[in-house]
Amino acid sequence: MARPVDGVDRVRARVVRGSGTTNIGTGLPVLDHLIELLARYGGFDVALQVAPEGADAEVSAAGRALGEALAPLLRAAGARGHASAVVPADEALAHVSLEASGRPLVVSNVDLSDAQVAGLGTDLVARFLDELSQGAGLTLHVRLVHGEDTGHVLESIFKALGAALAQACRARTPKEEL
Repeated sequence: MARPVDGVDRVRARVVRGSGTTNIGTGLPVLDHLIELLARYGGFDVALQVAPEGADAEVSAAGRALGEALAPLLRAAGARGHASAVVPADEALAHVSLEASGRPLVVSNVDLSDAQVAGLGTDLVARFLDELSQGAGLTLHVRLVHGEDTGHVLESIFKALGAALAQACRARTPKEEL
């Protein structure tokens, strides 16, 4: 069942391990698409609804809520808690490494502050990643290896993020326990 975040019904989020099915309504179609990619590549079933507000508030609320919904999976008994993934989207290639450290931090070489995708300022995507990191307690490193098309760059980042989150939520193998 979806739960309200921060005790209000403005944002509702639920994330479970699954097949990548989604029910997302952030009010920003491009952000919905990127979160759908994260869910598909991570094998998460995601329900995320954000009540309409300004784009900044919607992006922040969506990132924080998704992070808070992921936190229990990242900290479950036996979960790896760290991971890394490199995933392409056409000519773009992104590398995402993360750790459920409890010390939220985003380190990135990606600067898309001058670019826009479907009317969404991509600096808002940086804000989403920061809020996700805060909500989940993640140390998150995002490296763009190559990319020319802004849409492909964003897709590559969110695909790699989903894949890394899936690995981090996976149970440790006996070898990793040593």
